[in-house]
Amino acid sequence: MLSGIDRQTYPGILSDTFMPGTENKFFAAVSNPLPMGRRLVVHRLMAFALALAFCCNIVYAGQPKPKKHDNRHEIEQLEEAWRNAVLKSDTTALGALLSDDYIAITASGTLQTKDEALASIRNRRVHLTALNFSDRKLRFYGKTALVTSLAVVEGTTTDGDVSGSFRYTRVYVRDAQEQWKIVSFEASRIRPPGQRRQAK
Repeated sequence: MLSGIDRQTYPGILSDTFMPGTENKFFAAVSNPLPMGRRLVVHRLMAFALALAFCCNIVYAGQPKPKKHDNRHEIEQLEEAWRNAVLKSDTTALGALLSDDYIAITASGTLQTKDEALASIRNRRVHLTALNFSDRKLRFYGKTALVTSLAVVEGTTTDGDVSGSFRYTRVYVRDAQEQWKIVSFEASRIRPPGQRRQAK
């Protein structure tokens, strides 16, 4: 009865000479087809690959990740800064918020540039005593932020009382210095159902 195979002096190469007492060597050759030296190289390569992947994960984990709520919080702070500047008639603070090419569409439908907006505050043509926001929604498109909100206003203009509720849209864009600037604003008065705008 055949009891084993002699490997002779060449590891991993089977000979035609059967040797007694070599069953374990035969099964070892079948279960581990690679020679010991080659298995050691493969194991070292696998260990190196695992170590490399682990190090890459550590490096990636150490990189600062953008916080998706940072931009939202920053815009909300700017909205509050705009509110305070208008209520305090602070044209310096307001001017810092507006871009040089700022354009507004007022509730009366007129266009207003940055200089005109600041002049109306400076000359008290617009004077607000209360300004409260609610139902604010923010959307981001790359370096552009779109804000819509409900504003309840108390105040006057040269045309009379402007107290009431308004829906407005304000657009912010990040400039070359990575600062958010207001580039556009539009407001619309909310009128009770059935109420029409009075002709002047």
